[in-house]
Amino acid sequence: MTDHQTTHQAEEDARNESIRIWLNGKIVPKAEALVSVYDSGFMLGDGVWEGLRLYNGTWAFIDEHLDRLFEAAKAIDLDIGMTRAEVFQAVLETQRANEMTSDAHARLMVTRGVKSRPFQHPSLSKQGPTVTIIMEHSKPQFGRPIRLATVPHMRGLPMTQDPKLNSHSKLNCILACIAAEKAGADEGLMLDVHGFVNTTNACNFFIVRKGEVWTSTGDYCMNGITRQKVIDLCRANQIPVYERNYSLVDTYGADEAFLTGTFGAQTPVSEIDGRLIGNDQPGPVTKTIQGLYKALIERETA
Repeated sequence: MTDHQTTHQAEEDARNESIRIWLNGKIVPKAEALVSVYDSGFMLGDGVWEGLRLYNGTWAFIDEHLDRLFEAAKAIDLDIGMTRAEVFQAVLETQRANEMTSDAHARLMVTRGVKSRPFQHPSLSKQGPTVTIIMEHSKPQFGRPIRLATVPHMRGLPMTQDPKLNSHSKLNCILACIAAEKAGADEGLMLDVHGFVNTTNACNFFIVRKGEVWTSTGDYCMNGITRQKVIDLCRANQIPVYERNYSLVDTYGADEAFLTGTFGAQTPVSEIDGRLIGNDQPGPVTKTIQGLYKALIERETA
């Protein structure tokens, strides 16, 4: 296992060297998109973010993404300082500045802003939030299905750091990713606090057993927008789907497995802890769901 692949693998695009970035109300060249070392996001991981995907000139499921951004900001008592309409207008301005029409990915980030002193207390962030939109030409490129390794790191209880929160504090997931790479895999499969299969370090996780689609209860993972779209599509198309507790034994015996996320949509998995899943190709249920999701995107962005 020497070849490595990530779940955010994209084609190289030279245009990304000259992209323009939205930073606190101004659109600036990539080289000038700089924030202070006193910024709360840099110093403490104090902020929230969203990933957005552009198809056919339309930002897919933008209302759900903005709902989640503003809910997360409220949860950490962060005033974005912009209305939903203003945030979306900033996304559109960045899109126009980069002349993007499709196959683009945006990362919308809000931190608590520049601190007056290099310490933790939120009251030291006196200047207001830092708001940034990075937008890249981004076409997914997967040479093969993803390989997973189970890691010791958990997505834990909400009283520590709620795993439903899309926060800048990603060290737990980064450590899970590192552990998976050390094991020769592409991404880490994380269990929940009870030892049931939960999520990967960057994506939501599904298995298929005897035509049934299983995913976690959602209690201990980011409840992804693409995850919910897949569940909804299964229900609307008579594909049995269950949000339930299940074990690694159930997972190793699965006929198919795939990941979901805004970037890759549905990414097939071929191997988990050295056990082959399926025949190293996307299975029939995964292919069906990929087709249903593609049709949904076409309807949403027509």
